[in-house]
Amino acid sequence: MLTADRNTNLNTFHITHHGAKTGVTGSCHQLDFCNGDDNGSLLVDCGLFQGDETRSLDIEFDVTGIDALLVTHAHIDHIGRLPWLLAAGFNSPIYATHATATLIPLMLDDGLRLQLGLKKPDRERILSVIRRLLVAVEYNTWQTLESQSRSLAQIRFQPAGHILGSSYIEVKLPSDEVIVFSGDLGPKNTPLLPDPHPPERADVLVIESTYGDKTHESIASRAERLKTLINRSLLDGGVVIIPAFSVGRTQELLFDIENLIAKSLNEDEKRAWSTIPVIIDSPMAAKVTKQYRQFKTLWSKEAKIKLQEGRHPLAFEQCITIESHHDHQALVNRLKQTGEPAIVVAASGMCNGGRILNYLEALLPDSRTDVILAGYQARGTLGRDIQQGNKIVEISGEHIEVNAHIHTMSGYSAHADQQDLLTFIAGIATKPNEIRIVHGDLQAQQALAGKIKASGLADKVTIAADQ
Repeated sequence: MLTADRNTNLNTFHITHHGAKTGVTGSCHQLDFCNGDDNGSLLVDCGLFQGDETRSLDIEFDVTGIDALLVTHAHIDHIGRLPWLLAAGFNSPIYATHATATLIPLMLDDGLRLQLGLKKPDRERILSVIRRLLVAVEYNTWQTLESQSRSLAQIRFQPAGHILGSSYIEVKLPSDEVIVFSGDLGPKNTPLLPDPHPPERADVLVIESTYGDKTHESIASRAERLKTLINRSLLDGGVVIIPAFSVGRTQELLFDIENLIAKSLNEDEKRAWSTIPVIIDSPMAAKVTKQYRQFKTLWSKEAKIKLQEGRHPLAFEQCITIESHHDHQALVNRLKQTGEPAIVVAASGMCNGGRILNYLEALLPDSRTDVILAGYQARGTLGRDIQQGNKIVEISGEHIEVNAHIHTMSGYSAHADQQDLLTFIAGIATKPNEIRIVHGDLQAQQALAGKIKASGLADKVTIAADQ
């Protein structure tokens, strides 16, 4: 699509979606623009394709003319193909917030180890190049992008409320048009991170639609539901397994569990809960949680008050971190043999890899087990199979019987739901000329498009899946 400036036909831009067109992974969007004789090109995210969207990791587009990469946040479906971008010849600056710039090497180091089995020296060679290219920027501050001593455009990163360091990105072109890329927007009223606030202007808004057709259960009720599920499990015995992404979901769960222990239990519940370990079995989650504690200035007002009260919502007494693989395997065997109660939070959030697989293989056949799916499960993942009620699932080549109780809690999604997305759009003071819907299954994109059109929130609505 070629879009002309309102006042002149000399200034144009073109947006190409290299990923997240027909699903929720592989986010990658290219913005090409010109101003007279000058041309510019920006890439927003370069993520990994997952689930049944998985495809070649190779970069299938020309990177030689791209002036900069802008990263919305550090989830692997937004940064996972950075090493392949470098291999394709990319050598331009990578802009991200300070927290995201800290998390990117951590996430990629883990990804390269798991995906390719690379040894640490080989991983470090790749990461050293990425660190050299990274440019950390402040929130809420316009930054001028330059290439070969000429000004290209201005960019500004704004809090997105999705995970630590997450942003939506405003790009102001030489034509004075403003293009906004939402990245992944968080829901309203989460206790750990502040809400996202819409931009004042977006001539074109590229917006995610992961839950464009759904409404989450309320944030206020999610902790009570979690409490109910854990209390039921304590009565029956057995393990509560929570697959969770290392960035975002794990920290939200810890925050709520600490709050339940500190303030929300009656005396009988306190006695029962005092004996139950809260196990974080993910070295990556432990590293990320440390970064959440380091960047406390980005926390919400509610979370900061807890710190002022002397509480430690991400490092409380009953929280135990499992580091070594030996300790992990020993714990899995022990829980399988004894059936003793425990709350286990482990990656990956979609059950498509990581230590969570060993827990599921060992404990899904046990009817005392509760599995809480606290986030989106992409098509083609084990998490989706379990969520859909399959009684037999395949793990590591073995067919595993599912007798565990399966629960889905949408209140822990790190993504805005349909109403949150509509509220974000409606909050833009000047109605967008165009809204482009990405990062969602076709049904979600279509549902959100219908609501936007019915509400008159944009002059034009485009569905990426149709492009």
